[in-house]
Amino acid sequence: MKRIVLALALIFTVAAILPTFAQAPKKVAVIIKATDSDFWQYVLVGATNYALENPSKVSVTTYGPPSEADIDKQVSILEDVVNSKPDAIVIASTSSDATVPAIERAVSLGIPVITIDNKVNTNKVTSHLATNNTKGGAAAADMLVARLKELKTPLKGKVALISAMAGVQVLTDRDSGFTAQLKKIAPNIKVLPTRYIDNDIMKALAAAEDLFTANPDLIGFFADNNHSGDGVARAILERNLGDKIAAAAFDSDPEEVQSLKDGILCALILQDPYGMGYMGVDSALKAIAKKKLPTYVDTGATAVTKANMDEPKIQGLLDPMTLKK
Repeated sequence: MKRIVLALALIFTVAAILPTFAQAPKKVAVIIKATDSDFWQYVLVGATNYALENPSKVSVTTYGPPSEADIDKQVSILEDVVNSKPDAIVIASTSSDATVPAIERAVSLGIPVITIDNKVNTNKVTSHLATNNTKGGAAAADMLVARLKELKTPLKGKVALISAMAGVQVLTDRDSGFTAQLKKIAPNIKVLPTRYIDNDIMKALAAAEDLFTANPDLIGFFADNNHSGDGVARAILERNLGDKIAAAAFDSDPEEVQSLKDGILCALILQDPYGMGYMGVDSALKAIAKKKLPTYVDTGATAVTKANMDEPKIQGLLDPMTLKK
């Protein structure tokens, strides 16, 4: 009888422990391109909010190099993360190629990888969540031309293109989308050769100043991320040309938002970084559970102007920090 009682006690103890093991949160590593950018902080807000909402399902750890120019550092971070063997990895890879060996090693170890923002050149990734950047660039051209018409500026002259970095596919797509659409809707406007600024605001400011000096017929700018947008806005503000130059930029940070409000920038093309982080972690959990995921998810792009920036649905895109839990 005593043995039966002990056996039953053991069974009940094991039964009580098993659900705890079953509900142990999965470990998901989220790697961003840079910690010095509000855009990537917004991604982390989405990722960590998902974990806060689902503490029994997932534990999120975040990583990132100081700057998007630190590609080697990001690769080193990824390699270290793979060695730590999380249950899944979500990564916004700055380079389409440099992280491929580590990503493929992760997958070979049974660690699913979800990419956000920039696509990498391997088919080992489980799912890719990103903006259609070509369409986003085209929307920037539409907004710029609309502003030129509003200013009654003839659709001829030159437009400058300030890009954060060379060789980054998402930026290349934005720039080509902008250039192609501008050629279509305003064929007499010439797009100047792209100026690259290593994702540095002060370099963007200096590049814009140089372009103003060298091109008296300059009528507009396209800046393809928030740091390039900040630099361009500063140059326009310093010359007090907000009512003469049309400038559209990608993404948002507090400086870009203020520049939009002040009429220095005519439009911001907003991605959904919060959604990328949030959906990235959700996709990682589904991948861990062996659920089938779409190869690509378009996370959307929204054109924001001074006219619609105060709409409630836009506010969460302009400043995802307001969504932070």
